[in-house]
Amino acid sequence: MSIPSTQSVMATRLSTGDLFPHLKAQQVGGGPFELPQALAGSWSVILFYRGHWCPFCRSQLTDFQKHADQYAAAGIKVVALSVDTRENAQKSVDQHHLTFPVGYDLDPQATSALVGNYLSDGSDGLPTYFQATGFVLTPEGQVALALYSSGAVGRLNAADTLGFVKYSSSKG
Repeated sequence: MSIPSTQSVMATRLSTGDLFPHLKAQQVGGGPFELPQALAGSWSVILFYRGHWCPFCRSQLTDFQKHADQYAAAGIKVVALSVDTRENAQKSVDQHHLTFPVGYDLDPQATSALVGNYLSDGSDGLPTYFQATGFVLTPEGQVALALYSSGAVGRLNAADTLGFVKYSSSKG
């Protein structure tokens, strides 16, 4: 069995305390939105997912949706981003009843150069895509947590992330 490898664009991974870089995306069901500006003033979670086709990603997105009321009550925003086409991103929104913003059609190399995502190498027959990458941002847009995966597993989950934000925000 051949395991697809990942590639890393010449990028620096974001660390705790770094400001999240400016990133513009198209939103399913809406126009463009800009990060971190769209999240300013709130703790937030940014989920880069592999694509609609990925069962691990579907599970993660569904997990965050199941906790949407808890996130809203805590004032925490969630956004998901991928290289998916508008049509495939819309499928993810529809099939999993996602209520948080889902961005699509991001350029994998340019985005990886900004935030440091690992990328697929295309050996699996799919176009280049992000490996799972997650960030928790402070209300000021600083990285409070960065989680980079080089493959299908190793990603933020909703319960742990919610606990992390509640703990972190109570210290300030």
